[in-house]
Amino acid sequence: MRRVLPGVVKRGLKAVWSRLIKWLREWTKPDNHGLVVGTVADAARNKSELVLENALLRQQLIVLERQVKRPQLSWRERGIIVLLASKLRNWRGAVFIVQPDTLLRWHRDLFRLVWRRKSHPKQQGGCRPLSGHIVQLIRRMARENPLWGAERIRGEMLKQNASVAKSSIQKYTQDLRRVGPSGQSWGTFLRNHASEIWACDFLQTYDALFRSIFVFVIIELESRRVVHVNVTRQPTDAWVAQQLREATPFGEGPRFLIRDNDKKYGGQFQHVVDGADIEILKTPVEAPRANAFCERFLGSLRRECLDYMLILSERHLRHIVTEYATYFNQARPHQGINQRIPCAPQLPDHPDGEIVSVPVLGGLHHDYRRKAA
Repeated sequence: MRRVLPGVVKRGLKAVWSRLIKWLREWTKPDNHGLVVGTVADAARNKSELVLENALLRQQLIVLERQVKRPQLSWRERGIIVLLASKLRNWRGAVFIVQPDTLLRWHRDLFRLVWRRKSHPKQQGGCRPLSGHIVQLIRRMARENPLWGAERIRGEMLKQNASVAKSSIQKYTQDLRRVGPSGQSWGTFLRNHASEIWACDFLQTYDALFRSIFVFVIIELESRRVVHVNVTRQPTDAWVAQQLREATPFGEGPRFLIRDNDKKYGGQFQHVVDGADIEILKTPVEAPRANAFCERFLGSLRRECLDYMLILSERHLRHIVTEYATYFNQARPHQGINQRIPCAPQLPDHPDGEIVSVPVLGGLHHDYRRKAA
């Protein structure tokens, strides 16, 4: 009997203790807002702290009353929550609709906003911000002169009676700085020497019997003028060299000639190039944009002409591309030169004359001119 009694008492005490723990857990659940623990803790707090916490909770209830899945807080509401939380020691336990990290982020944003306004030039009484046309001029100089630094641009601005600090120039040209080694880009080289550069390339097409015919084109970069065009079924080295001779009579030729790495340009072609004192610029492999001007013309030739023609023979194709080249040089405006015509003919001026259309390529295109009254 003595041995059984301690075991019964121990089991009874254990049952009472488990029920007590279960009851405390039930009343301290988050759903019950920790009623017992919270009430006991609030009894030891001062009145001012309770008032602040109530205001913080009331502000969150105002937001939750909007009955949306994710309420959006305005900057005024964020400021109120941050201000109230800054006065409470245990603000983390009083914030429910946002995470503590979010509240800290709001505080950092407000800190930046306050100091941004305080550091504004008008608030400081310091220098005025640069005018819009000065900023545009600085950015224009940076774009047009990629080799210039901030000090070089500053010196150029002083020539225009505009004193600008180096830090201001760096601020407005930061997004225009080149990445990589400094130097002249391929695009800058082409623009600087466009009047001295020709480009040549081949376009392969097919006749009515699906036999290959090649169109050879030489174009001038600055004016987009088609210098020479011809067709052949067998573009040998000797034939290509002869085309270059015909395009450069009496020693007239460019300083540079852009071409690809095609094997059609052989020893005889190089001999003609050396005789005409022309420097060859080879494009990289699989880089059609390096010869973009010539590629653009060949694309126009295909889209505006060859795609609508049934080629009967080599002679027929030569007639078509020659007529298109004449239309391209003397009548067709070009986007790359501000809608100007590469070789506009000197026609008599008849401002009041009737506008007439001249068919080109059998009416595929038309050239519009004014005739004499």
